[in-house]
Amino acid sequence: MDDTLKKKIEQAIWVGKSLFDRNKTSGSSANMSFLHEGTVYISGSGTCFGTLKPEDFAAVSLDGAVLSEKKPSKELPLHLYLYQKDPKIGAVLHTHSTYSVLWSFLPVENEKDCIPDHTPYLKMKLGTVGMIPYEKPGTPALFSAFQDRIENSDGYLLKQHGPVVPGKDIMDAFYCLEELEESARIAWELRK
Repeated sequence: MDDTLKKKIEQAIWVGKSLFDRNKTSGSSANMSFLHEGTVYISGSGTCFGTLKPEDFAAVSLDGAVLSEKKPSKELPLHLYLYQKDPKIGAVLHTHSTYSVLWSFLPVENEKDCIPDHTPYLKMKLGTVGMIPYEKPGTPALFSAFQDRIENSDGYLLKQHGPVVPGKDIMDAFYCLEELEESARIAWELRK
């Protein structure tokens, strides 16, 4: 394993542990990926962000061929669609963070940008957040709904499910996810 890949894996493990330790994800409900030399490294099926190890990442080609023994997350297509959308995307995070999920249950006025930008950095770091209609997690119907709306927004909120956030690298995706969740928390609190 080269030093750059090792550093990317270390950062991904840190991000996962930080999110898990702060209750932004639980159990094995989240997934993340990053690109390295044209290969996608994605958290394996059934892995937990709180206990990730280097061997918990599956290697997958950009066309979806699994290159390792580790089985990738069932939501791999969400990640692949984002890498195909924009060559500047180098990482993707998907969690079931509380306030984003709560916000996703509400009716929205603008499905292309569904979270108010109550923090100054949501638009600056991430951009618009599109609402993806509910479909069962990990299904072709979800992947189709996501793919149909991928060009409309910069980040995404899967209805009754959670955020999907791209970034130029795993730390950028992490910072964008933090802004999205904080904006959702503030929006949720302000509606009381």
